[in-house]
Amino acid sequence: MPASLGKTLITLGGLLLLAGLLVTLLEKFPLRLGRLPGDIVLKGKHGAFYFPIVTCLLLSAVLSLLMWLLRRR
Repeated sequence: MPASLGKTLITLGGLLLLAGLLVTLLEKFPLRLGRLPGDIVLKGKHGAFYFPIVTCLLLSAVLSLLMWLLRRR
């Protein structure tokens, strides 16, 4: 087993940990991801359907900006 695979798994685990902490902390704010104004919510008799289109657009813009900044270095 190559050493680079172990480092990659440790890095991915750290990123997942940070993402989990971020999601947990963001739940305390009034505007939560997945529940932003403009997200589509269809509530029926037996369930609900959420389509977070505004959240997806916001995350896409933030990640695109982050990738652009990282590539400029």
